[in-house]
Amino acid sequence: MNGSDGLPLVAVLDYGIGNLRSAQKGFERAGADVRLTADPGLIADAAGVVLPGVGHFGTCMRELRAAKLDASARSVIELGIPFLGICVGMQMLFEESEEAPGIKGLGVLPGMVRRLPDGLARPQMQWNQLDIRLPGCPLLQGIEDRSWMYFVHSYAVETDPGLVIATCEYGADLTAMVGKGSLWATQFHPEKSGAKGQSFAENFLQQLTGP
Repeated sequence: MNGSDGLPLVAVLDYGIGNLRSAQKGFERAGADVRLTADPGLIADAAGVVLPGVGHFGTCMRELRAAKLDASARSVIELGIPFLGICVGMQMLFEESEEAPGIKGLGVLPGMVRRLPDGLARPQMQWNQLDIRLPGCPLLQGIEDRSWMYFVHSYAVETDPGLVIATCEYGADLTAMVGKGSLWATQFHPEKSGAKGQSFAENFLQQLTGP
């Protein structure tokens, strides 16, 4: 579905946590009609859906469920609507996190979110380079290996290596991006990653509108 002025309609799931408007503005700059919304109908009609997240895994999951957006997220993913998770929004796609024992994630991807290795500053709050493990990912079109992206996180995903599109080095090789079909997720913040992040957002929109 297109939004105003024929632009692709992107729904940013609004569950009241973190700086959701930062993600909204990033995709507006890339050329989308972006709506912060908890309306299941609008989410189902969107051309693409974004799940941002900052802060504590448990708090984010509780608020997502309280807003009944966990069901909407699973539904659009099952329907194959292009979906992007960002930062804690990436982590919530997995089964659980060491940050919040006993609180289940969405479980749409297999894996566990684990604390960054001991001896490192936590969070990793810096620019870091992507090591692209899956060349040809459409969201990385025109983004070279070793490009710099901006990270803020204390936990990282451990998952099936076949899902890992890119890693970054921070005391170990950490999962920086995953993908499966029309579902992608990043530990880095595209909306805070300058020109490369802008290219990433534009590439996501290309998946909504076609070549």
